[in-house]
Amino acid sequence: QVRLVESGGGLVQGGGSLRLSCAASGISVGFNSMAWYRQAPGKQRELVATLTSSGNTNYADAVKGRFTISRDNAKNKMYLQMNSLKPEDTAVYYCSAGWKYWGQGTQVTVSS
Repeated sequence: QVRLVESGGGLVQGGGSLRLSCAASGISVGFNSMAWYRQAPGKQRELVATLTSSGNTNYADAVKGRFTISRDNAKNKMYLQMNSLKPEDTAVYYCSAGWKYWGQGTQVTVSS
């Protein structure tokens, strides 16, 4: 059974940083494409960053240069380092594995 558990969300001031973690079980983060999505209130879920099994990364234009996706194969975890946070980054952040499994989400709130 695949399980993804996000953590690391919280309230932060604009310009601050947070690191989200996604702990995976039942699936290998190293052998699957992994991704972070987010959903702000009243908006559709959007793709934030992707990390393929070969190590290629891709980012939404809105976060490029500020967010970094990474993984630790030994710990079977994926991360999203978020720097220079803006109020518009406020959303529930979800990790995804293999393009079909989802975590429960973690709330990120950025105050102005």
